[in-house]
Amino acid sequence: MGDHNGEERSITAEGMRRDFGALHAVDGVDLEIPGGRIFGFLGPNGAGKSTLVKILTTILNPTAGRATVAGYDVQRQGGKVREAIGVALQDVGLDPLMTARELLMLQAELFGTPRDEARKTAARLLVTVGLDDVDPKKRAGAYSGGMRRRLDLALALVHDPRILFLDEPTTGLDPASRAAIWEEVRRLNEEFGMTIFLTTQYLEEADRLADEIAIINKGKIVAQGTPLELKREVGDEVVELQFGSREDAASADDALAAVAANRQASNRELRLYFGRAAENVPELVRTLDAAGIRLQGLTIEQPSLDDVFLRVTGEGLEHEVDEAGDEGSASPAEVTS
Repeated sequence: MGDHNGEERSITAEGMRRDFGALHAVDGVDLEIPGGRIFGFLGPNGAGKSTLVKILTTILNPTAGRATVAGYDVQRQGGKVREAIGVALQDVGLDPLMTARELLMLQAELFGTPRDEARKTAARLLVTVGLDDVDPKKRAGAYSGGMRRRLDLALALVHDPRILFLDEPTTGLDPASRAAIWEEVRRLNEEFGMTIFLTTQYLEEADRLADEIAIINKGKIVAQGTPLELKREVGDEVVELQFGSREDAASADDALAAVAANRQASNRELRLYFGRAAENVPELVRTLDAAGIRLQGLTIEQPSLDDVFLRVTGEGLEHEVDEAGDEGSASPAEVTS
């Protein structure tokens, strides 16, 4: 990845806390992200990840603690932070009546770029994000979801930021559009040494892109490390058992409690973690047979980030996000984080 690892591209947080009344949305978070990294930030609904991103991007003030972004204090030097970062948040809207070029020129001019230079910047960024072949008269309101995400990314890059915050940049996109955004994120990191802080609901996205990952749950960081390190902590191998119903899976979970200490049930599947999976398969099958539970399928595989996520949060990630990609609305925690 990029070798630009100075303070001007780093992110730190010490004892970061943000309360909403009695709710600790962010509860004592410490982070140290060196420059030039792609940092994946994951969490279930209402875990606090969006709240932390809003603090780091100066949208929200913390209740306690200190954070620096690009070497600047987010509370005392918010203007300097905003000059150094690019932000593509999910709830940022595009004026539907303006063209991509007009939006990019406006954004550049808001950052003090002269009009002629803003025109060149807009043309360059349309090439960067693969929108240069779109009809220049096409208004943003007629763009597809994938095109809007690319335009959001271009707008975040107008002022050549040293650090880029991306909030679920590929939610709802088709696989081809998602792959194109991944490629662009990698290129920005590798060619320009840009530090990228990525929140995502796709575990594969974090696995493929991130140098390091942190998982937040109930306001606290519950796991952090490289994707490989986190997967190794789960166990060497996974046995996945498939059943005909949720009831059978739940019964199997109970029946196998004495055989496998580490288990995760999900729908009609049960995942069990072993140092050597194959050696345990005969006993698993005998135990299920003795309990009268019919097994429909059995596979042995390596741990995934989904296994890590389930282990540290007790729930899945991708299935917990609604169609809009929001972080839920069933509780105060989900509303505020």
